[in-house]
Amino acid sequence: MKLSRRSLLKSSGVLSAGLALGELGFDVKKVSAAAKKESRIKNAKEFTSICTFCSCGCGMLCHVKDGKLINLEGDPDHIINEGALCSKGSAMAAIPNSDQRIKTPLYRAPGSDKWQPISWDEAIAKVAGKFKETREKHWIATEKDGEQEFTVNRTDAISFMGGAQNNNEECYLMAKMTRLLGTDFVEHQARL
Repeated sequence: MKLSRRSLLKSSGVLSAGLALGELGFDVKKVSAAAKKESRIKNAKEFTSICTFCSCGCGMLCHVKDGKLINLEGDPDHIINEGALCSKGSAMAAIPNSDQRIKTPLYRAPGSDKWQPISWDEAIAKVAGKFKETREKHWIATEKDGEQEFTVNRTDAISFMGGAQNNNEECYLMAKMTRLLGTDFVEHQARL
């Protein structure tokens, strides 16, 4: 058998680590049995996501099985965090699995002190109606500068706030939508 110097160093390092672990009381049989167990993420669907805690936008790999998030780790292919997650990002698994998480829209009527569940269709219709009402009520078609009048077509009553969970593509689409609605007030949480 021909053994190179590199192979000898690798083999002696592995052998030394194994002997050290055995001397420290680690049961090699238990470790071997644990390594042979099926992976808990087997048959789980993998999704990529972005951390929602700060404005860094770190990438995450999420494994979901039976509608429950079972594993969360940093995305090694993500350009920002390259697989690392801070303590806040690692703890994010508690959010989707929380029993306190609200899963349907809630509405509180004016003057009421109680929230009542409504359907998604109702919620979208209410938000769209308020947008339309506000835009029409506060629409500015023209502005005067001295004696000259300019077409401006905008509203100053609507603004948008981006968040850390929005990726570049979503931010691009949000900026396009805000311009379509006629507002110039677009901000991001990282700047505040």
